[in-house]
Amino acid sequence: MGDKNVQVLVVGAGLGGLSATLFLAQRGIDVLGISKHAGTAVHPKATGQTPRTMELMRRAGVEDAVLAGSAGPMVIKVAESLKGQVFTTILPEDEAPDFASLSPAPFGMASQDHVEPVLLARARELGAEVVFQTELVSFTQDEDGVTARLLDLPTGRLSTVHADYLVAADGHRGKVRGELGIDRHGHGTLASHIGIIFDADLTGHTIPGRSTLYYLRNQAFTGAFVSLTTARRHVLTIESPPERGESVADYDDARCAELIRLATDAPDLEPKVLDVTRWEMAAWMADRFADGRVFLIGDAAKVTPPTGGLGGNTAVQDGYDIAWKLAAVLTGEAGPKLLDSYEAERRPYAQAVVDSSYTNYVERFAPQLRGPDVPEPIDYLELGFGFRCRSEAVVLEDDDDSMENPFSPSGRAGYRAPHVVVEHDGEEVSTVDLFGRGWVLLTLDPAWNDCGVEVPALTDPGGQLAAKYGIGDRGASLVRPDGVIAWRSTDLVLDPAATVRRVLDSVLGR
Repeated sequence: MGDKNVQVLVVGAGLGGLSATLFLAQRGIDVLGISKHAGTAVHPKATGQTPRTMELMRRAGVEDAVLAGSAGPMVIKVAESLKGQVFTTILPEDEAPDFASLSPAPFGMASQDHVEPVLLARARELGAEVVFQTELVSFTQDEDGVTARLLDLPTGRLSTVHADYLVAADGHRGKVRGELGIDRHGHGTLASHIGIIFDADLTGHTIPGRSTLYYLRNQAFTGAFVSLTTARRHVLTIESPPERGESVADYDDARCAELIRLATDAPDLEPKVLDVTRWEMAAWMADRFADGRVFLIGDAAKVTPPTGGLGGNTAVQDGYDIAWKLAAVLTGEAGPKLLDSYEAERRPYAQAVVDSSYTNYVERFAPQLRGPDVPEPIDYLELGFGFRCRSEAVVLEDDDDSMENPFSPSGRAGYRAPHVVVEHDGEEVSTVDLFGRGWVLLTLDPAWNDCGVEVPALTDPGGQLAAKYGIGDRGASLVRPDGVIAWRSTDLVLDPAATVRRVLDSVLGR
């Protein structure tokens, strides 16, 4: 790759980096994504997509491709083994969570090694350039942009890239955060694990049509078992404290097979061990998510214990958030001040995710750590649908920063715009599917029609739009490209067009 100029350089091509690259390309931004690795993930890593994440996949045009790699609803238990004593049932096998009243998108259960190639293909289809085996050597920034030196690993050739902005998606050990001198805090490393990926026929030991996650407290080990979307493919992780001095080499096929038999209660099982890796479970938060023209997303910004399945989801949502905001600035729609809202909104959310996941870790893996320093549990649905964004990119009506019950949305600015089925162009659609392309003004009063933003012609036969958005028959709700309510009026104002222009000038920092 030769020297070049791009609008955005994305360092890292995991879930966060590929999402940022895809959504930037979708908005017409000249974006280059790089990764020092040979390709996308070969290990399952993060599994599961919340409906909020699937809404974004839907906007990207990859919903069906992601769902093609999804298994059925998940069963989650804390147990001795697959057939042993059950200590706690988190999601039982005879129940399937129903999110239909909250989102038009389903829950996905695809693993990271399936999702990343889907995002990569779509990003390239949209015009993004993504290159692998390319390492960031150094970078500098000034008021005009970022200059990065890149190393092509196969050839040893150096090149220079000039970008308006840099998005760091290079993971918790990535170079960018360290070079910026951004420290991090948190509970740190919680446990070291040996991960064993294997193939085996576990018919009769797992539930057909269901994804299986068991947190295992066995007399022989502590760990977790996960069934994957690939037929016969499974993962067993074994906690291996550093003081044991173990390495991957200590887990040969024979030892792995014996541990798998203990975990699955299948004494005659002959598993095929595919790979053994060592990884750390940790809880970290970067002290800052932004520095000048550089923004941290995904694991570069925070490290989340996998207990809760929100790390990968948060990375995708980080990527979408920084993408639409950078695109708005680069196209002249917004002023640079809009970018201040990235850290203001995403960092508190990331902290809530890390806290929630740490609490789950203590309850599921390490009950001996229970104590006053463990955060209170956070309702999963409130975290996914009821978080309030607080920044200058929203016009708040009050100082309330609590999460709200998504089944009883208030329609206030800062919260996610609720899912309501309305009639649009003669068809029933979800309000959620009206968002993503640009700014949308939802109203039932045609007096708002000429306000300089998209105003879909809607009818509200059930009266739900007026109620859930709190706008009645004459008010309006201004919704950002990420589906967050930026402002609302509960009634018709004197000059709708001038009012909306003033609001847009304010929230877009122009």
